Amino acid sequence: MINITAQKITEFFEKDTFETDAWRSEKLVVGIDEAGRGCLAGPVVAGAAVLHPHVKHPLLRDSKLLTPAQLDDAYEWICKNSWFAAASSSHRIIDSLNIYRATQCTMQKALTNLLAILPSIPQSILVDAMPLESPIEVPLFYFTKGESKSCSIAAASIVAKVTRDRMIKKLDRSFPAFTLENHKGYATAEHRAALMVYGPSFIHRKSFELFQEPDNGQQTLFC
Repeated sequence: MINITAQKITEFFEKDTFETDAWRSEKLVVGIDEAGRGCLAGPVVAGAAVLHPHVKHPLLRDSKLLTPAQLDDAYEWICKNSWFAAASSSHRIIDSLNIYRATQCTMQKALTNLLAILPSIPQSILVDAMPLESPIEVPLFYFTKGESKSCSIAAASIVAKVTRDRMIKKLDRSFPAFTLENHKGYATAEHRAALMVYGPSFIHRKSFELFQEPDNGQQTLFC
Protein backbone atom coordinates (compact mmCIF):
# COMPACT_ATOMS: atom_id res chain seq x y z
CA MET A 1 0.00 0.00 0.00
CA ILE A 2 1.40 3.39 -1.00
CA ASN A 3 0.91 5.74 1.91
CA ILE A 4 -0.60 8.91 0.45
CA THR A 5 -1.82 11.16 3.24
CA ALA A 6 -5.52 11.96 2.97
CA GLN A 7 -6.18 15.69 2.88
CA LYS A 8 -9.22 17.06 4.71
CA ILE A 9 -10.93 20.04 3.07
CA THR A 10 -12.90 22.35 5.33
CA GLU A 11 -12.93 25.56 3.30
CA PHE A 12 -15.67 26.37 0.80
CA PHE A 13 -15.26 25.46 -2.86
CA GLU A 14 -17.58 25.57 -5.84
CA LYS A 15 -19.57 22.45 -6.65
CA ASP A 16 -17.76 20.05 -9.01
CA THR A 17 -14.51 22.03 -8.83
CA PHE A 18 -12.41 18.87 -8.95
CA GLU A 19 -14.30 17.48 -11.93
CA THR A 20 -14.19 20.74 -13.89
CA ASP A 21 -10.44 21.02 -13.39
CA ALA A 22 -9.74 17.40 -14.32
CA TRP A 23 -12.00 17.30 -17.35
CA ARG A 24 -10.17 20.23 -18.95
CA SER A 25 -7.36 17.74 -19.56
CA GLU A 26 -9.61 14.71 -20.08
CA LYS A 27 -8.52 13.38 -16.68
CA LEU A 28 -10.63 11.25 -14.34
CA VAL A 29 -11.95 11.84 -10.82
CA VAL A 30 -12.94 9.07 -8.39
CA GLY A 31 -15.84 9.59 -6.00
CA ILE A 32 -16.48 7.32 -2.99
CA ASP A 33 -19.44 7.12 -0.60
CA GLU A 34 -21.31 4.61 1.55
CA ALA A 35 -24.83 3.47 2.39
CA GLY A 36 -26.17 1.79 5.50
CA ARG A 37 -23.71 3.11 8.03
CA GLY A 38 -26.42 4.09 10.51
CA CYS A 39 -28.59 0.99 10.11
CA LEU A 40 -29.34 -1.54 12.82
CA ALA A 41 -29.29 -4.51 10.45
CA GLY A 42 -27.62 -5.72 7.30
CA PRO A 43 -24.35 -4.79 5.60
CA VAL A 44 -22.67 -1.47 5.02
CA VAL A 45 -22.03 -0.89 1.31
CA ALA A 46 -19.57 1.43 -0.39
CA GLY A 47 -19.73 2.71 -3.93
CA ALA A 48 -16.93 4.15 -6.06
CA ALA A 49 -17.55 5.88 -9.37
CA VAL A 50 -15.72 7.74 -12.12
CA LEU A 51 -17.91 9.68 -14.52
CA HIS A 52 -16.97 9.93 -18.16
CA PRO A 53 -15.41 13.39 -18.62
CA HIS A 54 -17.81 16.27 -19.31
CA VAL A 55 -20.87 14.11 -18.55
CA LYS A 56 -23.31 14.93 -15.73
CA HIS A 57 -26.97 14.33 -14.91
CA PRO A 58 -29.54 16.33 -12.87
CA LEU A 59 -30.14 13.33 -10.58
CA LEU A 60 -26.51 13.23 -9.43
CA ARG A 61 -27.19 14.43 -5.92
CA ASP A 62 -27.55 13.00 -2.42
CA SER A 63 -29.08 9.53 -2.87
CA LYS A 64 -31.13 9.95 0.32
CA LEU A 65 -33.08 12.75 -1.40
CA LEU A 66 -34.09 10.66 -4.41
CA THR A 67 -37.27 8.63 -4.79
CA PRO A 68 -36.97 4.90 -5.60
CA ALA A 69 -37.87 5.64 -9.24
CA GLN A 70 -35.26 8.40 -9.42
CA LEU A 71 -32.66 6.12 -7.88
CA ASP A 72 -33.32 3.47 -10.51
CA ASP A 73 -33.14 6.05 -13.31
CA ALA A 74 -29.93 7.54 -11.95
CA TYR A 75 -28.35 4.12 -11.44
CA GLU A 76 -29.19 3.08 -15.01
CA TRP A 77 -27.62 6.30 -16.28
CA ILE A 78 -24.50 5.75 -14.16
CA CYS A 79 -24.15 2.23 -15.56
CA LYS A 80 -23.94 3.71 -19.05
CA ASN A 81 -21.86 6.80 -18.32
CA SER A 82 -19.24 5.84 -15.78
CA TRP A 83 -16.89 3.24 -14.46
CA PHE A 84 -18.10 2.07 -11.06
CA ALA A 85 -17.67 -0.59 -8.40
CA ALA A 86 -19.17 -1.56 -5.05
CA ALA A 87 -18.13 -3.49 -1.96
CA SER A 88 -19.91 -4.58 1.20
CA SER A 89 -19.12 -5.65 4.75
CA SER A 90 -21.51 -7.84 6.71
CA HIS A 91 -22.99 -7.26 10.14
CA ARG A 92 -20.38 -9.66 11.52
CA ILE A 93 -17.51 -7.53 10.23
CA ILE A 94 -19.22 -4.41 11.59
CA ASP A 95 -19.55 -6.02 15.02
CA SER A 96 -15.92 -7.16 14.89
CA LEU A 97 -14.31 -3.89 13.78
CA ASN A 98 -16.90 -1.22 14.75
CA ILE A 99 -18.94 0.66 12.16
CA TYR A 100 -16.39 3.42 11.53
CA ARG A 101 -13.53 1.06 10.75
CA ALA A 102 -15.80 -1.33 8.82
CA THR A 103 -16.96 1.57 6.65
CA GLN A 104 -13.36 2.61 5.97
CA CYS A 105 -12.42 -0.94 4.97
CA THR A 106 -15.46 -1.23 2.71
CA MET A 107 -14.69 2.06 0.99
CA GLN A 108 -11.10 0.90 0.54
CA LYS A 109 -12.32 -2.30 -1.14
CA ALA A 110 -14.64 -0.39 -3.47
CA LEU A 111 -11.79 1.92 -4.44
CA THR A 112 -9.47 -1.01 -5.16
CA ASN A 113 -12.16 -2.72 -7.24
CA LEU A 114 -12.71 0.44 -9.29
CA LEU A 115 -9.03 1.19 -9.89
CA ALA A 116 -8.66 -2.28 -11.40
CA ILE A 117 -11.04 -1.41 -14.27
CA LEU A 118 -10.18 2.23 -14.99
CA PRO A 119 -8.61 3.00 -18.38
CA SER A 120 -6.14 5.48 -16.85
CA ILE A 121 -4.85 6.82 -13.53
CA PRO A 122 -7.28 9.35 -12.02
CA GLN A 123 -6.24 12.89 -11.20
CA SER A 124 -7.80 12.81 -7.74
CA ILE A 125 -9.83 10.67 -5.35
CA LEU A 126 -12.72 12.27 -3.43
CA VAL A 127 -14.31 10.67 -0.36
CA ASP A 128 -17.39 11.70 1.55
CA ALA A 129 -16.36 12.61 5.10
CA MET A 130 -13.86 9.82 5.73
CA PRO A 131 -10.06 9.57 5.35
CA LEU A 132 -8.74 6.60 3.38
CA GLU A 133 -5.34 5.38 2.24
CA SER A 134 -4.71 5.82 -1.46
CA PRO A 135 -3.22 2.66 -3.01
CA ILE A 136 -1.76 4.74 -5.86
CA GLU A 137 0.22 7.98 -6.02
CA VAL A 138 -2.86 10.16 -6.48
CA PRO A 139 -4.07 12.91 -4.11
CA LEU A 140 -7.00 11.84 -1.92
CA PHE A 141 -9.32 14.46 -0.45
CA TYR A 142 -12.21 14.05 1.99
CA PHE A 143 -14.88 16.51 3.08
CA THR A 144 -18.37 16.57 4.55
CA LYS A 145 -21.57 16.71 2.48
CA GLY A 146 -19.66 15.28 -0.44
CA GLU A 147 -22.76 14.39 -2.46
CA SER A 148 -23.69 18.07 -2.71
CA LYS A 149 -20.15 19.18 -3.60
CA SER A 150 -19.08 16.56 -6.12
CA CYS A 151 -21.03 14.83 -8.86
CA SER A 152 -18.55 11.95 -8.62
CA ILE A 153 -19.34 11.37 -4.94
CA ALA A 154 -23.05 11.72 -5.71
CA ALA A 155 -22.73 8.97 -8.32
CA ALA A 156 -20.90 6.77 -5.81
CA SER A 157 -23.64 7.45 -3.26
CA ILE A 158 -26.29 6.25 -5.70
CA VAL A 159 -24.28 3.13 -6.57
CA ALA A 160 -23.92 2.31 -2.88
CA LYS A 161 -27.57 2.92 -2.00
CA VAL A 162 -29.08 1.04 -4.95
CA THR A 163 -26.72 -1.88 -4.39
CA ARG A 164 -27.58 -2.04 -0.70
CA ASP A 165 -31.33 -1.56 -1.22
CA ARG A 166 -31.36 -4.52 -3.60
CA MET A 167 -29.47 -6.64 -1.07
CA ILE A 168 -31.95 -5.69 1.65
CA LYS A 169 -34.87 -6.52 -0.62
CA LYS A 170 -33.54 -10.07 -0.87
CA LEU A 171 -32.98 -10.28 2.89
CA ASP A 172 -36.54 -9.11 3.48
CA ARG A 173 -37.83 -12.39 2.02
CA SER A 174 -35.98 -14.34 4.71
CA PHE A 175 -36.94 -12.01 7.58
CA PRO A 176 -40.49 -10.86 6.78
CA ALA A 177 -41.31 -10.00 10.40
CA PHE A 178 -38.91 -7.04 10.30
CA THR A 179 -40.31 -5.45 7.08
CA LEU A 180 -36.76 -4.61 6.02
CA GLU A 181 -37.80 -3.45 2.58
CA ASN A 182 -39.80 -0.61 4.17
CA HIS A 183 -36.97 0.90 6.23
CA LYS A 184 -33.82 -0.76 4.85
CA GLY A 185 -32.66 -1.60 8.36
CA TYR A 186 -32.71 1.92 9.80
CA ALA A 187 -34.00 2.55 13.32
CA THR A 188 -37.54 3.57 12.39
CA ALA A 189 -40.49 3.21 14.75
CA GLU A 190 -41.69 0.25 12.67
CA HIS A 191 -38.31 -1.47 12.95
CA ARG A 192 -37.99 -0.82 16.69
CA ALA A 193 -41.50 -2.16 17.28
CA ALA A 194 -40.60 -5.40 15.50
CA LEU A 195 -37.44 -5.68 17.59
CA MET A 196 -39.48 -5.33 20.77
CA VAL A 197 -41.64 -8.27 19.71
CA TYR A 198 -39.11 -10.60 18.07
CA GLY A 199 -35.71 -9.46 19.35
CA PRO A 200 -32.73 -9.07 17.03
CA SER A 201 -32.16 -11.57 14.21
CA PHE A 202 -28.72 -12.84 13.27
CA ILE A 203 -28.33 -10.07 10.65
CA HIS A 204 -28.72 -7.33 13.27
CA ARG A 205 -25.61 -5.51 14.45
CA LYS A 206 -25.24 -6.70 18.02
CA SER A 207 -22.53 -4.15 18.85
CA PHE A 208 -24.89 -1.22 18.34
CA GLU A 209 -26.06 0.54 21.48
CA LEU A 210 -29.69 -0.54 21.05
CA PHE A 211 -28.66 -4.13 21.76
CA GLN A 212 -26.19 -3.44 24.56
CA GLU A 213 -26.32 -2.86 28.31
CA PRO A 214 -25.19 0.62 29.45
CA ASP A 215 -21.41 1.17 29.20
CA ASN A 216 -20.99 -1.83 26.91
CA GLY A 217 -20.63 -2.20 23.16
CA GLN A 218 -20.35 0.45 20.55
CA GLN A 219 -21.40 3.82 21.88
CA THR A 220 -21.30 5.82 18.69
CA LEU A 221 -21.44 5.39 14.94
CA PHE A 222 -18.51 7.71 14.38
CA CYS A 223 -15.44 6.36 16.18
